[in-house]
Amino acid sequence: MRRTEAMIDRGLIAPILTPFNDDLSIAFDLYITHARWLLDQGCTGIAPFGTTGEALSVGIDERIAAIQALLGGGIDPALVIPGSGLTNVADTARLSRACLDMGCAAVMTLPPFYFKGVSGDGLYAYFEQLIASLGSDTRIVLYHIPPIAVVGLPPALVRRLHDDFPEQVVGIKDSSGDWDNTRELLAIEGLTVYPGSELPLLDALNLGAPGCISATANVNAAAITGIIGAYDRGDLAAARESHAAAARFREIVQDFGPIPAQKRLLAIASGDTRWANVRPPLTALCEGAGQDLADLLQREFDFALSL
Repeated sequence: MRRTEAMIDRGLIAPILTPFNDDLSIAFDLYITHARWLLDQGCTGIAPFGTTGEALSVGIDERIAAIQALLGGGIDPALVIPGSGLTNVADTARLSRACLDMGCAAVMTLPPFYFKGVSGDGLYAYFEQLIASLGSDTRIVLYHIPPIAVVGLPPALVRRLHDDFPEQVVGIKDSSGDWDNTRELLAIEGLTVYPGSELPLLDALNLGAPGCISATANVNAAAITGIIGAYDRGDLAAARESHAAAARFREIVQDFGPIPAQKRLLAIASGDTRWANVRPPLTALCEGAGQDLADLLQREFDFALSL
């Protein structure tokens, strides 16, 4: 598949968790440190304010301030794809424009969720208006996550948007969990397609995907990047072995609730209890359950999170 010019390099993009202080304001110091750590672990990009980043619990101005803090902390904006999808063109355009003006590689944009029974033509019109509002320098990575957003982006619509706006609609994150859907997206010439987890990673690499965007990158980035590295070296046996372990790791973390679980693991590893904080309506994973998870990962994978 032809790569889209100037997209983030091949590899793992981390949908970075959003750390909160005890008063639930964003903890910029932890945010910057974690972003640096993710890049040091081999991630080729950072995707703030996706599902894993508790995006819909964070206001527009807060998101803009957090991106500014990341860039002020030395994170290259060319490695950043912030989530910008809201339920109306005006707010989505405002947030997207702010991120693009800061030099971010692209914005990752949900369809207008909450609405029921919307047509493909209606969704097309939404993105058409968004692009008109933003201008020709817009770079959008669509975000397809129907299990959460309910409103999805069918491959035929994605193809239509990319064909009509090839310089603006440059990619998609497919978090449908439906391999047939991902495979159909990968057949769209020139579109960069990121599976929304490491589970279909090897199959996706075979069809030209540049990598994946995975929530568990927040604690298991080195292992996931190792899969891509082994694949690119042609060591498919090692890639398959690493992939099986990473898939099992993900399943275990998901059983504890992926956002609270990973935050608690980071709190345990760092000694900073702020990492365990989540914003309502989520609730924090208790310390005991977090230690149980850490012990289970240690037993099964000899895994000890080191920051």
